[in-house]
Amino acid sequence: MKVLILLAVLIPVGAYPLFQPLDCADIYNQGSKASGVYQIYPGGATYPFYVYCDMDTEGGKWTVLQRRMDGTVNFFRRWEQYKRGFGQASGEYWLGLETIHLMMLKKNYELRVDVEDFEGAAVFAKYSSFSISPMAINAELDGYTLHVSGFTDGGAGDSLSYSNGAKFSTFDRDQDTNDSVNCAVNQGGGFWHYSCTNANPNGIYAWGRYDSNGVFWWQWKSATYSLKAISMKMRPVSLVYSEE
Repeated sequence: MKVLILLAVLIPVGAYPLFQPLDCADIYNQGSKASGVYQIYPGGATYPFYVYCDMDTEGGKWTVLQRRMDGTVNFFRRWEQYKRGFGQASGEYWLGLETIHLMMLKKNYELRVDVEDFEGAAVFAKYSSFSISPMAINAELDGYTLHVSGFTDGGAGDSLSYSNGAKFSTFDRDQDTNDSVNCAVNQGGGFWHYSCTNANPNGIYAWGRYDSNGVFWWQWKSATYSLKAISMKMRPVSLVYSEE
């Protein structure tokens, strides 16, 4: 698979770029309209992050925050890794909870989840409102709580609303509501596990076979089928505030 790697137009001022896009929508609006890997700066000029920008799907401008496609990256990770991010934007990766939260301080976002099976069928689910700990003074102490609503069915069904209001959980920071098990251990990866989950994009890559801790989207294939590919992507719908 060939991956197009592109950089947004950067004009250096000293050691820092003049153009510091917050997300892929900023990059698209500056004229870079090819899907690929770009740099964004949600934490400021000294903290760039590489992300995959989907500039083709439904008008483009999507910042991919999570992607699975081939099982090359282990998603059974500690809290700190889910906070900071891991993997490579050209392949499988998780952007990082803190980075996602920083983006949301400036813009309101929608979410799209694209899923694909090994037989070539591809469907999606879309949510018009997507945020994590929007009112918290400290998002991490609040557990990066998921807020999602406004479901639109693209054939996948709604498997994420079950996690609305859930804190993010990993095997070393159990924040689910299930007193009997650690859902992140049971499901094979960190996520907004409630008790436990209907969506498991960060589970064990199981190549289509039955596995209750595989990569699944319950309302489409239930937990009896581990998906070939899944990606979660966010796109701004409005500014939180104006700097003008």
